[in-house]
Amino acid sequence: MKRVALAIVLLAFFRPAVAAPLHDAVALNIGLNCQWQVRCIEQQRKAMNRALSYVSKKRPAAWRIHQCNRNAARKRYRVDWIGFDNCIRNAALRAPRAMILKRGRKIA
Repeated sequence: MKRVALAIVLLAFFRPAVAAPLHDAVALNIGLNCQWQVRCIEQQRKAMNRALSYVSKKRPAAWRIHQCNRNAARKRYRVDWIGFDNCIRNAALRAPRAMILKRGRKIA
């Protein structure tokens, strides 16, 4: 009887491993970046929601979004959402020189 009670108590303290969400690309991306650590996944999700709401409200320029995507990319298809959120809100971020030069040209 004591063994059964001990087993129940131990099962209550240990969370079962969460299966990888194979049909949710965003959750899979975050999970792989965080190596399935719960605290890291929560931080990434919070940063993702903050960044997406900021982009939908403020409508930043396309060059800013593309530059922040490149800056926050860990690998080809993996994005660090905390880095993206920090980048997209950065007021000191400036347009690339190529963008500035194209605006100054006059087309005849």
